[in-house]
Amino acid sequence: MERVVEILREILEIPSPTGYTKEVLAHIEKKLDEAGIKTRYTNKGALLAYNHPEPELVIAGHVDTLGAMVKGILPDGHLSFTKIGGLLLPTFEGEYCTIITRSGKRYRGTLLLKNPSVHVNRDAGKKERKEENMYIRLDAEVEKKEDTEKLGIRPGDFIAFDPKFEYVNGFVKAHFLDDKASVAVMIDLLLELADELEKLPVAFFFSPYEEVGHGGSAGYPSTTKELLVVDMGVVGEGVYGKETAVSIAAKDSSGPYDYEMTTKLIELAEKNDIPHVVDVFPYYGSDGSAALRAGWDFRVALIGPGVHASHGMERTHVKGLLATKELIRAYIGDKFGV
Repeated sequence: MERVVEILREILEIPSPTGYTKEVLAHIEKKLDEAGIKTRYTNKGALLAYNHPEPELVIAGHVDTLGAMVKGILPDGHLSFTKIGGLLLPTFEGEYCTIITRSGKRYRGTLLLKNPSVHVNRDAGKKERKEENMYIRLDAEVEKKEDTEKLGIRPGDFIAFDPKFEYVNGFVKAHFLDDKASVAVMIDLLLELADELEKLPVAFFFSPYEEVGHGGSAGYPSTTKELLVVDMGVVGEGVYGKETAVSIAAKDSSGPYDYEMTTKLIELAEKNDIPHVVDVFPYYGSDGSAALRAGWDFRVALIGPGVHASHGMERTHVKGLLATKELIRAYIGDKFGV
């Protein structure tokens, strides 16, 4: 197994729905610290990693994932929920999950349609999969609301779904490859560059709020001139993305990305024979979009490994991960002569 895939497996196993990313960030912080890479947190909770005193290029990816939150306790003791991010509910139906209470207790559960048994509900297959028609079946002996309250579960507790990681024939299958696939690439590259970071004006930014739209809006070093966002490349009808390649986004729903940066990335991919596509994403925004809306005065480009079935049971390939890492390294090398 390539190191980048092992890193990906590790971070996928750490729950990090948007708003509850402290565990995965602590894991990354420890891993980088052991390699001699300096880190610091922004006030908002993003993790920055760099050894140069004045970074000009920031590489950004987001550690937060889709998930849910307890909305209420139902009369039978089980849980209603509200989505965090664009969770594709039909894909997550039947998935196991962990309820993380504010006191640190954890309970297991399953996302199900209300009245899910076909032996009593002939319309089970016809019901629309939406929040009001679904619930979290709690794996605890509860019969009424008070039973669940005694467990310490309350509205506002986080719900993290199992990633279901599998690695087969070079393919990585899991929930939450958006954007942990890119984060794994960033960590792998950081470890490779550890001995060179003092002379490289490059910082790595691990964002905790991308899935809700404001992760990249603040916290960059004041010396930043360029932001290279590493997020998933779209694979599907009407786009050119491949799981075995890196996607270079010319435009998404927030508008075009920086012309010079994007052109340079294309040129470097062609020059170095890196498997790639240039694409336009119709329903997509990124931490780069958030940074530009927030008024930051730097150039922004976006790349990432191709990910199939985004916001559902996702899949990418180790070739796409390595192509992404190779393109980032080529960009750093071209820019700073290393």
